[in-house]
Amino acid sequence: GHTDRIELRGLRVAGRVGVLDLERAQDQPLEIDLDLAIDLAAAGASDDLADTVDYGAVCARVAAIVAERHVDLLEHLTARVADAVLALDGRIAAVDVTVRKLRPPVPQHLATSGVRIVRSRP
Repeated sequence: GHTDRIELRGLRVAGRVGVLDLERAQDQPLEIDLDLAIDLAAAGASDDLADTVDYGAVCARVAAIVAERHVDLLEHLTARVADAVLALDGRIAAVDVTVRKLRPPVPQHLATSGVRIVRSRP
């Protein structure tokens, strides 16, 4: 497979994720990391945006998915994000997505809780 990647780190979005009443009632801060596996040889040679994936469009699509509706599980949201990114551009061979809650609803001191999903094009 391709070892070339576009790495997007620390995309901050607000979303409603969780089964608790509080999590349903208000947005909470989420942080998303994405690795897009894509052959970057053409872009490396041409210096032309058309030869790669516009990561601004990727970020916009991910933000739209998160804002769309409440979901109970981070697992479900992360899978939806992964599917949407693959659907965005046929040149993306695989995507590695991590979604983290920055304020996990537990009494213990837990910095983040997250789910990581890797999806490849069939």
